[in-house]
Amino acid sequence: MHEVYDWAYLNPRNVKLLDREFIVSLILWGNNRHLKQALLSEIDPAATVLQAAHVYGSLIPEMAAKLSHPRQLEVVDISPLQIDRCRGKLRGFPQVITRVIDIAELHSIPRDVVSCFFLLHEIPDDYKRAVVNRLLEHVAPGGKAVFIDYHKPVRLHPLRGIMHLIWRKLEPFAIGLVESEIEAFADNGGAFTWSKRTYFGGLYQKVVAIRRDCPGS
Repeated sequence: MHEVYDWAYLNPRNVKLLDREFIVSLILWGNNRHLKQALLSEIDPAATVLQAAHVYGSLIPEMAAKLSHPRQLEVVDISPLQIDRCRGKLRGFPQVITRVIDIAELHSIPRDVVSCFFLLHEIPDDYKRAVVNRLLEHVAPGGKAVFIDYHKPVRLHPLRGIMHLIWRKLEPFAIGLVESEIEAFADNGGAFTWSKRTYFGGLYQKVVAIRRDCPGS
């Protein structure tokens, strides 16, 4: 985190600058709203939700506004600065609790929905595996994990070359994601039914893993 993303997530001045909806939209080539809706469509208002890491922009307040009961949403992040930003957006939302914790070491209650929005491309492959497995452990029977992140674009995508340059220079851990299936990082993937949908010429993906095992089965 310090070596690669200090400028983006740990520098208070830059965090304040980058944590804006229009900046997120620029970074995602105008697809932010569409990708947020792809996630929010997977969340029922009565669901309990675990959100892995703070997300820049308005996603988490929109997620909280969709829920109806206290403590329905838990947001966890390894960075105290990021949790402070998150808490600042969530004043007036009693349905949200926040914690500073390494997601790979998380111990919490099973949830109906576990959300991972543009996190995996920011962490090394061995840590991707640890995070994916820990998040899947927190999916309740019949619940689901939703991963939205980068994906390998189609061969003739006009942004393919630019994105590979960005990944090499600014997002070095993204290559390990776009060259693999998210399911491949799961040690217990057989306990889930997996589906994938891609967006914007394959540059983005939504992977949904629905737990199909039941207690005692």
